[in-house]
Amino acid sequence: MTFSPNLDQMTPEQLRALAAQALQLQSQVEAMGRKIQNDGILIEQFKFEIALLKRHKFAKRSEQISPAQGSLLDDLLDTDLEAIEAELKKLLPASPQAEPRQPPKRAPLPPQFPRTVICHEPENTQGPCGCQLQRIGEDVSEKLDYTPGVFTVEQHVRGKWACGQCETLIQAPVPAQVIDKGIPTAGLLAHVMVAKFADHLPLYRQEKIFSRAGLAIVARPWPTGLDKPVCGSSRWSMRCVKPC
Repeated sequence: MTFSPNLDQMTPEQLRALAAQALQLQSQVEAMGRKIQNDGILIEQFKFEIALLKRHKFAKRSEQISPAQGSLLDDLLDTDLEAIEAELKKLLPASPQAEPRQPPKRAPLPPQFPRTVICHEPENTQGPCGCQLQRIGEDVSEKLDYTPGVFTVEQHVRGKWACGQCETLIQAPVPAQVIDKGIPTAGLLAHVMVAKFADHLPLYRQEKIFSRAGLAIVARPWPTGLDKPVCGSSRWSMRCVKPC
């Protein structure tokens, strides 16, 4: 009598163990099925060969195979054996064949990346015989490096030109900016907007990235009546979007 467990009363660990046991049994059944099928093919092959040998040895003289017929049957037997072997190869799992490995080819680094040349030369360029060695070539290997975002400051210096006689003061006008009296340049604002709307990087995460790079942006109240303080990048993006 087969005992069927009550799944409702089993713990999750017991259910997992039962599922693993079922998968193991299923794989064993599939392996046994493949083995039985292969054994059946081999049995049929052996039966065919035994029947030929019995007929060749124990049949009557009139039914015995002549040498010409024997060569013909040998050809047919070889053809049948080749067909059986081909069928066995299809049924049996293919054994992994060792293919000749080719050395991997590394793609060259993009040429538009700036290069920093680091030269490595021997300390002594004098040979054992005392003569001066000549440079005949070099080996170049490229390594890929990455520097996180680095902030730079643009100092806009507007010189003051004055005349002591007529008391005239001349100074160049302030260049046009995206945000009047703001510190971010057009490039920084473009980076913030692209990171937010194209790369889906929230502004508060950009604040953390800027903080790791050495720029701490202090949240301040927005003058239009918002209750909560607004971070610097949020104020920049709101001012950029507001004219649109």
